Amino acid sequence: MALITPPKYVRQVLTTLQARGHLAYLVGGCVRDMLMGVHPHDWDVCTSALPEQVMEIFPRSLPLGIRHGTVTVVIESRQVEVTTFRSEGSYSDHRHPDAVSYVGDLTTDLSRRDFTMNAIALPPDGLVADPFGGVQDIQDKIIRSVGDPDRRFEEDALRMFRALRFSAKLGFRIEEQTAAAIIRQAPLAAGLSPERVRDEVEKLLLSPRPERMDELIAAGLLDAYLLHRLPAYATLYRLNAVPRKTLFRWAMLSELLEEQGCIRAAEDFLLRLRLDSRTIRCCSDCAAILRLPTPARPVEWKRQLNQYGVEAVTCAARCRDALQGGSSYRALRSVLNSGECFSMKHLAVTGDDLLAIGLRGPALGDMLQFLLDYVMEFPENNRRDLLLSLAGGSEE
Repeated sequence: MALITPPKYVRQVLTTLQARGHLAYLVGGCVRDMLMGVHPHDWDVCTSALPEQVMEIFPRSLPLGIRHGTVTVVIESRQVEVTTFRSEGSYSDHRHPDAVSYVGDLTTDLSRRDFTMNAIALPPDGLVADPFGGVQDIQDKIIRSVGDPDRRFEEDALRMFRALRFSAKLGFRIEEQTAAAIIRQAPLAAGLSPERVRDEVEKLLLSPRPERMDELIAAGLLDAYLLHRLPAYATLYRLNAVPRKTLFRWAMLSELLEEQGCIRAAEDFLLRLRLDSRTIRCCSDCAAILRLPTPARPVEWKRQLNQYGVEAVTCAARCRDALQGGSSYRALRSVLNSGECFSMKHLAVTGDDLLAIGLRGPALGDMLQFLLDYVMEFPENNRRDLLLSLAGGSEE
């Protein structure tokens, strides 16, 4: 089995721990990615060394997560999370263990993890430790809980979202007992923080298979945020018809859910999921634009751009093409690439220019708007001398 070689700073952590008489393994997502031929973004190590021993061996360590046995080791400005072998107590909040206990063996540590593909360990010698059959499940493209799936999800309800997100990202199917447990335990999702739910939903939306959001909804994981689930005949396949960008995918999801009566409006849905104000504003404006007639002339595009801004109009054009077909985005790009004026900042005269010819108060604002409307209709006339003449003054 060909594996990606960990970077030098990661190997240094492993070999240093071993040299001090401790067991040390790469573990979790980085091993899964290595087995799949994907270069990991993060590197996690599990070890028999206690957190205090890890910090003694690596003096520049940071005690981030030390309450749960994790120390962040810093090597040449790079970070590696090192966690002591542990078992976990009850999860009264269905998210975090109430207490952890340090153990001396690797298998006990791996048994607490979410899925078999994430319960594989790799020591520096490259001999894979795989007590739960994760390697075979990766080869078979299966997501399977470690041990009893109901217990795993009762411990941490976010794992249900992770199962569906991994399925969308990797193209794996969820094993039958694991899938059935998700449906049984879905009510626990209502107790998760909106921020956690938002982050998992966004990762799924940005995956290669965002249409699998309908499986997440069908399982009941978003019941706390929806008026009702999608009808049996409805799908979300059009999510994949917009580019893989955060704004586009959130706007498209909101539009599809509103279309089916699952949410009242994009703004309400996204506020409850604690999206940032920029995304909420853009998606709300996008929904408003989609209820307007499609612009037929460049000046109509410019009026929309002036009212809603480039971001929201672009988002709406992308969504309209995905929903209805056509070439709205191409028409919009043509207008944008023309460089023609659609906002005050591109107008050839300013408020100061109009002050200089004697305009004041509401009359000044009205004149600026008149000149902008004129220039959007006749872009070739966006000239300072001509606009000052129209405003009732003359350029000296």
